[in-house]
Amino acid sequence: MRIALVILATVIVLALGAAAAVLAWNEPEVPPPMLSVANALDAVDFGDLPAKQTFTARDGTKLVYRGYPGNSADTVVLIHGVTFTSASMHAVARALHGRGATVYSLSLRGHDGTGRSGDIDYVGQLDDDLEDFMKGLGPRRPGERRALLGFSAGGGFVLRFAGGARAKMFDRFVLVSPALFYSAAPMQRPKFGGWTSVAWPRVMLLLTFSRLSIHAFDGLPVIVNAVPSDSRYSKTRTYTYRMSLNFGAGEDYLDALRRAPGSVALLAGAADEVFIADKYAPLLQPVRPDMNIEILPGLGHMDMIVKPEALAALADKTLGPAQ
Repeated sequence: MRIALVILATVIVLALGAAAAVLAWNEPEVPPPMLSVANALDAVDFGDLPAKQTFTARDGTKLVYRGYPGNSADTVVLIHGVTFTSASMHAVARALHGRGATVYSLSLRGHDGTGRSGDIDYVGQLDDDLEDFMKGLGPRRPGERRALLGFSAGGGFVLRFAGGARAKMFDRFVLVSPALFYSAAPMQRPKFGGWTSVAWPRVMLLLTFSRLSIHAFDGLPVIVNAVPSDSRYSKTRTYTYRMSLNFGAGEDYLDALRRAPGSVALLAGAADEVFIADKYAPLLQPVRPDMNIEILPGLGHMDMIVKPEALAALADKTLGPAQ
């Protein structure tokens, strides 16, 4: 009996030591810059980019957005992808606004100089921030239609929100090349095509801790994106564990899709360097047969928020075909 206790104690000590080592030293490696993603916004004309505005979240933090007032019954809220800000969605906002929609492009907490770079206080804070923004818009106008559109990780976040208790704030959800749960989704290329480096041992350990309701280490960095240090478009290269969980679809993304009210559409480029686009439909369509999925030939990941043919398709999916 005594020997068994000694063995058990030794195993526990070794396991704790291994966990401590992972927490202390398993930092994500910095990947080489992926310029096809990082510099894709060079193709966008920012000459008419609206000035930053702010709204106040429930914790008193001032968060950034850009507004494009329209004259139709449509209101669209845009969520950017990882590392970027509200400005990165300018071409999308302009395409929607050109069809009369009122558009708001948000910079999520932890981006664009708001809060701690690449971090939040708790998983679910981004959802709370979006709710606070929508409440600030006031009650719906008669006949107003509201859509939530997100790109890449922002598309994953839109799916997360669509499956939550506050989803009825919107009538339509549009996922553009969405990132689904990073450790399970079959469309993800190895290392996200070179765009993202993940500290997998640390992630898996923190995921185990989360299931045990241990959150003391959720602020550790787990992801670094392939952004040049001198990028004009982004300064947010590193994400903490809690940010990576909130800024995405979540582990129950298929259930979120089942629960989503209203309509859900997905668009991606067939030549996406980060995700394997033809894997979306076989995974998602059986869960949501009414989901509108379109894969655009010849387009890469960032092309979906830059190229004219992608912007026209996004506008069609969000607002309906142009008249």
